[in-house]
Amino acid sequence: MRVCAGRRVSGSGFRLKCRIRPEEKTMSRARCERCLRPAGHCLCALIPHLDSRTRVLLLQHPGEVSHALNTARLAALGLVNAQLVVGEVFEDLATLLNSPGYQTRLLFPGEDAQVLAPYREDDRPMLLVVPDGTWRKARKLLHLNPLLAALPRVTLGTVPVSRYRLRKAPGPDALSTLEAIAHALQTLEPEHSFAELLRPFDALIEGQIKAMGDETYQRNHNAS
Repeated sequence: MRVCAGRRVSGSGFRLKCRIRPEEKTMSRARCERCLRPAGHCLCALIPHLDSRTRVLLLQHPGEVSHALNTARLAALGLVNAQLVVGEVFEDLATLLNSPGYQTRLLFPGEDAQVLAPYREDDRPMLLVVPDGTWRKARKLLHLNPLLAALPRVTLGTVPVSRYRLRKAPGPDALSTLEAIAHALQTLEPEHSFAELLRPFDALIEGQIKAMGDETYQRNHNAS
């Protein structure tokens, strides 16, 4: 894992072993260096190592890094051909988007966004650029990075029901970043299965629900 000012995490270089920081071993909130979860709730055993024709570039707003449900990190950890960069203004964005052999597309809604469909035999694979943050934060990333906003956009077709039961969705088609990536990859490459990408996510949600207690969950998140 490489972390720098535009804090970058590369897919192929993102193969950190599950390890507890030495200085944290005696602390009650010791964390795994790889998944950043508390040591007693490490998700690394569930994180897959999936390859894909599609290259995924995740641009994460800094406000999401310390979020308990950091699904962009889970996506970067679970995909070989992925890269995670944290920041607001990406000074090296032109370099990040320069991937020979790929067609660069932004996964973000828009009037001219094309609905994703399976690759045809002669299609170049996509460099799929995915902003990570709330809708407000994602729009801010586009506003601060005109090169990003100018990219051709793609969007999901039929959207599955989100498994993200702990956050009130802004709309019926809203998905977490990890879910959106998994669905996009499954659409583009239906000959492969990306279901394993969601295993640590499901475990994370279940763990959070268990920690808050069923009564609290039902009262705050499951009202019908």
